Parts: sequence; C-alpha cells; structure tokens
Amino acid sequence: MMNSSPRPPEPAPGDVAIRAAGLVKHFGELAAVDGITFDLAPGRIYGLLGPNGSGKTTLIRLLTGMTRATGGHAEVLGVRMPDRANLARIGYMTQGDGVYPALTVGENAEFFAAAYGVADRGAVQAALALVELADRRTALAGTLSGGQRRRLSLACALVHRPPVLFLDEPTVGVDPLLRVQFWGHFRSLVDAGATIVVSSHVMDEADRCDELLFIRAGRVIARGSGDGLRAEAGTPDLETAFLHFAGEREVAA
Repeated sequence: MMNSSPRPPEPAPGDVAIRAAGLVKHFGELAAVDGITFDLAPGRIYGLLGPNGSGKTTLIRLLTGMTRATGGHAEVLGVRMPDRANLARIGYMTQGDGVYPALTVGENAEFFAAAYGVADRGAVQAALALVELADRRTALAGTLSGGQRRRLSLACALVHRPPVLFLDEPTVGVDPLLRVQFWGHFRSLVDAGATIVVSSHVMDEADRCDELLFIRAGRVIARGSGDGLRAEAGTPDLETAFLHFAGEREVAA
C-alpha cells in the first residue's frame, strides 16, 4: 500500500483551478482541439474520457503550456499558460514513461526535483517512498519492470508536491493491484486539496472521477458525474452513454 503524501497547497475555496478559454490547436488542416471551453474548480478529480485520437493528450499539453494554442488560451491557478514559473505548481505525468533509463531511480527523482527548484532531499525520499521504490533507489531505471517505471514516473511528477496534477493515461500497462493503488493515492491527494485531471479511454475507471468530460474529435460532447451522464443518456453504462452523446451537439461548459 502506498504511504500518505505531504499535504499539497490548497487553492482558495471558490477559485478556478484550471480554465480553458476557446482552446484550438491545429496540425495542418486537422483540428486536434476544436474550441474547448471550461472552468474546473479545485479539489476534484476530473476525467477526460474518449477514444484514442480524440484530442485528450493535446488538450493536456495545451493546459500545461507544453504546446502553444492556435487559438484561445489556458490558465492554471489563475496564470495564463505557458508560464515557466507556474510550472513549479504543476505536475505532469506523460503517457509514456518520462524517466531516463541510464540514471538510477534516485537520480531520476533528484533530476526532476532540481528541475522544479526543490532543494529538499527529503522530498525525493518521500516521493520514492510514496510509490514504494525507496528500496530501489540505486537501481538503474532501465532495469525496472513496466509497472515500476510507471511508479517512478508518478514519483517524478509529484516530487515538488504540486497543487495541480495532470495524468495522461497513468494506468496504461500496469497490473490491477497497482491500478487500485494509483487511484487510492490520487484520491488522497485530492482529499488534501489537490486538483487532478486524468485522461483515459478505459471507461471502467471513469467512476473513480468526481466529474467527467467526454471528448470526441477535439470537442467536449458531454460533462457531468458518471451517474448524471448515465441518467441523461438513459443507459446503465458509460460506454453506451458516450456513444449516445457522440451524436449530440457540444455542451456548454
């Protein structure tokens, strides 16, 4: 079982943690993100649900400032992105394993801590203990199993204790027990005041989120709780609900 983490800073009640304002991203003639607008309140888990190629990763990259928008803008904690200084308050776990195989487990965590301006070596130890890799600190990352690399990626995203965390399909390729541990930890972070955006195309993970945004062809086609979306679609499962909303017009944020 993962250990509890240090309490992250909490945005003031009523604040908007994450804002998308008419976000557009074109790759040539393809609109990967096509006019997305929403406000996300702090202290919740938001799920971006949609098939591969629906625009989830591009949307996260726009929100984190990792890519520039063709139109519109994004804000995180009231700061317009991209903003280098604001990255110290954001955690980002990429879809691929964002670690360096030639470095040890400890060196990877130390590198990301330094990149975020964290000088406290205790923060590195805490992050590795959190994902149960403290005893593998001297092991090369390239020798880890797939699940262990995902754990290390999560530790690197959390080492600076960010109040906002973006997770791009964090449970892809992990075993069921590790998936449960990951989600248990995500919930503990949110209970401590963090805001988390998780992308996935796995519908059975959706009910672990407080609120869902269905994404299709670069647009938000529905938004609400799992129960609320099922009720609105008149279906007992979210996969069928998604198919129902896929034929509807884009919903207002």
